[in-house]
Amino acid sequence: MNNPQVKSIKHMAFAVRNAEAALETYSRFLDVPADTKVLEYAKSRNRVALFMLGGIEYQLCQSMDADGRFAAWIDQRNAEGLHHICYEVTDINAALEHAQAHGASLRICKACGVYGSHPHPEGYVAFLDNDAGGIEIEFMQVYTAEELEQYQKVQGI
Repeated sequence: MNNPQVKSIKHMAFAVRNAEAALETYSRFLDVPADTKVLEYAKSRNRVALFMLGGIEYQLCQSMDADGRFAAWIDQRNAEGLHHICYEVTDINAALEHAQAHGASLRICKACGVYGSHPHPEGYVAFLDNDAGGIEIEFMQVYTAEELEQYQKVQGI
């Protein structure tokens, strides 16, 4: 049953042991922008390389802590790989209602400690506790320009 709120893939996040090494590999084999940097996110305790390929944002995600979200995922599988796919949705609450009506349950956002829809830097996000073949599912309703301005104001950005 298709979720009518899903617009497209927003990003794909890959759990990696070393974001810089993974970025170098991607850069050698694919047309990754030369100015791509590895950024540190203190709140979520991750190092992430962000870049666009084929109209989709790729995130190479490294935990800064040995027991972090991506490190634990790698340890559990003894391999790096596709951690989650974020689907952009038109209405996150309707997308969640549809998913829950079809058996989904909500997962806590480890960075924020929140279940269900909540504000993040790019939009409202929520995570499902059900994976698709080992791949986690995230929904994001991207902010309008006004919502982004309000979020940044509240965050002091």
